Amino acid sequence: MASKKREVQLQTVINSQSQWDDMLQNKGLTVIDVYQAWCGPCKAVQALFRKLKNELNEDEILHFVVAEADSIVTLHSFKDKCEPVFLLSLNGKIIAKIEGANAPLINRKVTNLINEERKIIAGEMERPEYNEILLMDLDSEENEEAHGDNVEEHYSIILIKPDAVVNNKALEIKKKIIKEGYVIEVEEAMILTEGQVRDFYGQIEDEPDFEDFVSLMTTGLSYVLVVSPGNEKPDSLEEAQLDIESNEPPEDLPEAEVNDTLDTLATMKKQDSLQELLDRQHISQYCDIEDDATNVARLLDVFFPDFKLMKSKNEGKTMALLRPDLVHERKDEVLDVIEAEGFKILFQRQIELSEEAAQMLCQEYENEDYYDKLIENMMSGPSLLLVLLRENGLQYWKKLLGPTNVNEVNEDFPESLCARFAMHGLPFNQLYGSNSSEIAQRDIEYFFPLQSTLALIKPHVTHEQREIILKIIKDSGFELTQLKEIVLTPEEAKKVYFRIEKKEFYKDVLAVLAEGPSLVMVLTRWNAIAEWRRLIGTVDPEEARLLSPESIRARFGINILKNAVHGASNTLEASEAISRVFGDDENPENN
Repeated sequence: MASKKREVQLQTVINSQSQWDDMLQNKGLTVIDVYQAWCGPCKAVQALFRKLKNELNEDEILHFVVAEADSIVTLHSFKDKCEPVFLLSLNGKIIAKIEGANAPLINRKVTNLINEERKIIAGEMERPEYNEILLMDLDSEENEEAHGDNVEEHYSIILIKPDAVVNNKALEIKKKIIKEGYVIEVEEAMILTEGQVRDFYGQIEDEPDFEDFVSLMTTGLSYVLVVSPGNEKPDSLEEAQLDIESNEPPEDLPEAEVNDTLDTLATMKKQDSLQELLDRQHISQYCDIEDDATNVARLLDVFFPDFKLMKSKNEGKTMALLRPDLVHERKDEVLDVIEAEGFKILFQRQIELSEEAAQMLCQEYENEDYYDKLIENMMSGPSLLLVLLRENGLQYWKKLLGPTNVNEVNEDFPESLCARFAMHGLPFNQLYGSNSSEIAQRDIEYFFPLQSTLALIKPHVTHEQREIILKIIKDSGFELTQLKEIVLTPEEAKKVYFRIEKKEFYKDVLAVLAEGPSLVMVLTRWNAIAEWRRLIGTVDPEEARLLSPESIRARFGINILKNAVHGASNTLEASEAISRVFGDDENPENN
């Protein structure tokens, strides 16, 4: 049966149940990369595997294989899983499962197990008893937990109440949810309708003050979040594991058993439920949670009738990077490829990376001999950072990139970007892409930090035009983080227009604002101040129609006073106006 296997570099390919059964006859330790047919084996750890093979030099008792979950019945529990999974088989028994491309953990476990095998062969120790992981039982447990694969049961809905938004708690709540390892699948800032409030809070509708509560909930901006447990380990769990590992284990335990014990202790700390998280963080008074599967499914239709489409768009967002040499010599070619492949560039910036930033983006190369040279190269000039969007964009971009190492380009990746844009004999891929949705979120937040600006829609704008402007705001990547509809009296107008209150034309501005209610907003995104100014166009609508005919003022402005919208001119003005109108500064840069 061995003839059915073929060697690809250092790993044997296993793509049938019979080959899997044969593989279990291996003597010693077998490291198994379980992969999905649509995305292929994990390239990020192959450098580590080569290092282990060369340094341990134990070909008789150390084997590496890749196994396709789609084609092997035993591995069906791993089908349709996006996260890399590695199994360790010792003399035919699966004794460990590692989720994610956790190179340090893989390195430690493999090294310890091989050292133990050496001692056992030499007669220096007896073989420890390991608990076998039964993969078919794992499949049954996961199916049972999924309650028949009803995907809605994996989600919870969080409603951040208007008073929390007014008190600038929305961003804090979202950051704490993400930090604890949860993923915000979709979110929407909205003024709730009476029907939406009754749908969400139906269980308390018999309480005597419920009608007053409904009135309160419909008078301001709320946030509705759909949240799921993430794959990344939360910071608090990492800290707990470090605390555990700082304790001295019993001296008579085998090394591998010590590490297994530590890993087990670490995983005993389960991810808090959302309610426990909010209670622990002292923010539960600002929001309410629905996590009953049936109610979540019903409320998704109420708040997000296009939930699957919205979620797919979120999953389609990733961050890409062109390294300095590529930016200098072939940037336009890469941008042409990005456009041809159907990506939309949401944000882009060209910057020189700090050492910290370069190291963060090069973690998958840490075990390579050329790591220091790569970091030096990353800091040698400006890199181009891009936030890309298209359907299934994160995985699609990774597939386009190909392997991380140019030396791994072979007949399987001749058209990859790694192959097409290799430069100057350098061994690393000249492009980068986030490895997961959690990493993409981290990358985007780090390199494209949020900024807030104050925006205003003036009274002469009709209700229909206002709805169009709000849609333009959303489609341009802005988040509506504060909203207030108010008639701007001279006292209130001064909070927004303090910069021009001494100008002769200021009385004319006040007259226009007094005609009816204005919609005052805080808009948040990367580079928000400049982008909002670009989006609205020049002050005079006539001039705007010549210079930027698609701008908001060109489309909806009447004259220089009734020019539809207003926006802060700079960071200082935005921060001061937000503070005056909404109380505490809502600018994320200052939080």
